[in-house]
Amino acid sequence: MDTILAMVEGFMYPNEVELQWSILIVLYPYITGLVAGAFILASLERVFNVEAVKPTYRLALLTALAFLVVAPLPLQLHLGHPERSFQMYLTPKTDSAMAMFGFVYLWYLMGVLVLEIWLDYRRDIVLKARSSTGFVRDFYRVLALGSDNLSERSLEIDDRVGRFVTIIGIPSAFLLHGYVGFIFGSVKANPWWSSPLMPVVFLFSAMVSGIALVMLVYMVVSWLRSKPIDMRCLDTIAQFLLYAFIIAFSLEMLDLIHRMYEADESFKSLDFMVKSRLFTSQILIQIIFGTLLPLGLLALSQVVRMTERARKNIYAIAGVLTLIGIFAMRWNVVIGGQLFSKSFLGYTVYKMGFATREGSAAGDHPDGGSVLHPVGPDPDPAPVGGGGFSSGGRSRNALISSHRASASASPRSIRRRV
Repeated sequence: MDTILAMVEGFMYPNEVELQWSILIVLYPYITGLVAGAFILASLERVFNVEAVKPTYRLALLTALAFLVVAPLPLQLHLGHPERSFQMYLTPKTDSAMAMFGFVYLWYLMGVLVLEIWLDYRRDIVLKARSSTGFVRDFYRVLALGSDNLSERSLEIDDRVGRFVTIIGIPSAFLLHGYVGFIFGSVKANPWWSSPLMPVVFLFSAMVSGIALVMLVYMVVSWLRSKPIDMRCLDTIAQFLLYAFIIAFSLEMLDLIHRMYEADESFKSLDFMVKSRLFTSQILIQIIFGTLLPLGLLALSQVVRMTERARKNIYAIAGVLTLIGIFAMRWNVVIGGQLFSKSFLGYTVYKMGFATREGSAAGDHPDGGSVLHPVGPDPDPAPVGGGGFSSGGRSRNALISSHRASASASPRSIRRRV
């Protein structure tokens, strides 16, 4: 805790020094965004009849399913008692967005993705059951749910029902990921999060990340299987990625312009935070390398005649940079919203630990992953007068005890000399 207090800058309330949402909460909206974006790409062929992306239809569905299965894991690992999470199903609270997400997740998993994948693969499963013997045959019969009918009428029904499920799945995908932006956007007490555009920005950035992921997976899988890449399909995916990217970036700029025009009492504090604490993650990684550069590469591939090899290289670089940029966007939203004080007069720092419960590697650490390392000498131990106290004016133990007792303490501010 003493390392945390050493990094406090300005005035901070005791319960604001240590971040409560860390890397695990960053991963959750990032993964659900990949799920929603991959499903939207799959719906282009099934609902909107974009035949060019048909080679990636099944791949997009399987990608969405794979990430949806692991999506709750960051939340489970973040909980102190993950075994109690099933209580949301036993005692549902309809006015809680977080609690109702459990039902949204269950519906999207079983009622949309698994059902659509089963309908699309039913013919292959039945054929595999017919050509197998013993345990393998019984296994595929179970997967087929006892169905053995492959008549034209049966396959036509599968196609119609699958199309209907996909149509329902589009708003379900929006709900799955849009509610994350809704939760952040509805926190009125936090000006970094509180924005009516937050759910929309999350949705379109999810489409961008999901499309980029499927494009990269398609290129890697084709290379591993030594199969030629359908350039018509790849070019079409890159076009949709460019269109979604332009809309997402425009919405982010619209939100920024609105904040600048409104310029409320929090604007100067947030502006300082962007130029200092979040300069690397937001300005450099998210905007320059994660948005402008891939946008420029994708636009270049559309206006300049290039060889197939050159286009593949551009798409691969743009896809990787896009995924990094969207992750940086999630990081800046979740972490950035906790770095400043509610008084707008103080800042803290978050540095992800390595061998911690919420760090890069599994392990235990008394700081729980929020390990902050001082970058300069200890402050002057001379006491500071006024309503607050400095990080050097009292002993380290006294400061730590004060922080731990913040729940019952009066809202005093912590100040250090800079």
